[in-house]
Amino acid sequence: TKPAIFARETSCDCRAPHEKLTIAQARRGTPVDRPVRVYADGIFDLFHSGHARALMQAKNLFPNTYLIVGVCSDELTHKYKGFTVMTEIERYEALRHCRYVDEILRDAPWTLTPEFLEKHKIDFVAHDDIPYSSAGSEDVYKHIKEAGMFVPTQRTEGISTSDLITRIVRDYDVYARRNLQRGYTAKELNVSYINEKKYRLQNQVDRMKEKVRTVEEKSKHFVYRVEEKSHDLIQKWEEKSREFIGNFLELFGPDGTWKQVFQERSGRMLSYALSPRESPCNSPPRELSPLRSPSPPSPPARWHNARPSPPTSPKGASASISSMSEGDEDEK
Repeated sequence: TKPAIFARETSCDCRAPHEKLTIAQARRGTPVDRPVRVYADGIFDLFHSGHARALMQAKNLFPNTYLIVGVCSDELTHKYKGFTVMTEIERYEALRHCRYVDEILRDAPWTLTPEFLEKHKIDFVAHDDIPYSSAGSEDVYKHIKEAGMFVPTQRTEGISTSDLITRIVRDYDVYARRNLQRGYTAKELNVSYINEKKYRLQNQVDRMKEKVRTVEEKSKHFVYRVEEKSHDLIQKWEEKSREFIGNFLELFGPDGTWKQVFQERSGRMLSYALSPRESPCNSPPRELSPLRSPSPPSPPARWHNARPSPPTSPKGASASISSMSEGDEDEK
């Protein structure tokens, strides 16, 4: 779980004497205290999955492998290959954290000499089999191959440091705009004043496009939800309408409840008309209509003012005359 160690001047610390191994012997396996020491070198700029897969193959070449990785310095790399994106310190640290690496050799030589191989007790050198022409040589690993110490690995197609740099150069404007948006200055990016304004304007345009795209997505989602709701409403309306029509037919249909009720009522009315009920014998007296109220009672008679009513018979007439005479006498 710890990072790989940096190589020391003492080199190999194994107790057993370091004897030269053949590939067949290494593949059969070696004692625990005598691992097969495999060396892989490179620049490892912009450390990526292609580098990691090559080191994984080198680590798994033999059952008991100790992998030493040599990393060339900036001076040698700039001299023989070109400018790097990462510094040598950054490249050292990137290699230290690869789980297949057991040891890091800093400031590795560009060409491997027999003295270098003997000093670090290297058994085999791992690299891809493509001839690597550099430093005036058609293949810097030619003498290693002739000595039987070369073990090939396979390159990972579609990924390399040159491919990554090509992507950056091709999409330079995009990365410059991104870093300007993240707070980098035009001076740090080596961008002119005009290009800076152009990039910032493009960033604003992109933000507006993103907002429009977001509004469009939201509107599509809203329309989709409205369509779902409308379908649900139409379905519910159809269900309710079918239920209403069924209830209506059940109530008012040819055999519905309303027809049965109407037939029952019409039958009762017809029976009443054919055989009406008799009036009760002890019916209550008939009350007078309020329009025909009885005449008010006559006020009491005052004898001194009252006029005698005409007699209805001779006896009544004589009685009334006698009463009048008695009254006259009283007044006198």
